[in-house]
Amino acid sequence: MELCVALDLPSMEENLALVEKIKAYPVWLKVGLRAYIRDGEPFLKALKAINPDAKIFLDLKLYDIPNTMADAAESIMGLGVDMFNVHASAGKRAMQTVMERLSAYEKRPLVLAVTALTSFSEEEFGDVYNSGIAATADKFAQDAHEAGLDGVVCSVFESASIKRMTSSDFVTLTPGIRPFGEDAGDQQRVATIEAAEAEKVDFIVVGRPIYQAEDPAAVVAKILERL
Repeated sequence: MELCVALDLPSMEENLALVEKIKAYPVWLKVGLRAYIRDGEPFLKALKAINPDAKIFLDLKLYDIPNTMADAAESIMGLGVDMFNVHASAGKRAMQTVMERLSAYEKRPLVLAVTALTSFSEEEFGDVYNSGIAATADKFAQDAHEAGLDGVVCSVFESASIKRMTSSDFVTLTPGIRPFGEDAGDQQRVATIEAAEAEKVDFIVVGRPIYQAEDPAAVVAKILERL
């Protein structure tokens, strides 16, 4: 299991300062919508300047018509990131179109599909998708697997089921990790490191418990020690 640190601070300077503090540790760096819209490709280059070995997860959750998603995925190829994601609810054809476009490249990033956002409660999810979280996450994961993606973004609670119905090698990345019992914030389906291990999760994403800490490097070290 690997640690992915969410870079969700209010400015590029604060995010870069965080990366400087934790650059000695073997972690992935997650760049989300706010950071990428605000700071763009120069931010990705600045991350690599601080730590050339850093692995970057570009968390933009592409969701559009199939050809537009494939165009965007091809543009991402030029950014030098190591992983990015799309929304599974865009449909199997859209995911297949993305993977077909990327097949022309000798080396590509990992591509994951978002199943159910961890901010959803069961009731909220049902209002949008007219189905339960677990069943829909399984179905979206199966679609992503059949479309040739490398894995999915899901909550800890869906990981083991998804691996059973796809493959033990099918990657699960789980946000909403609260390693030491921290407040859930705007997340609904949060879990501990121990729960993630039990559910065979491959990547855990940790944000606020790290970047809100007085000593982020110490928190990263403590998480890695547990892993």
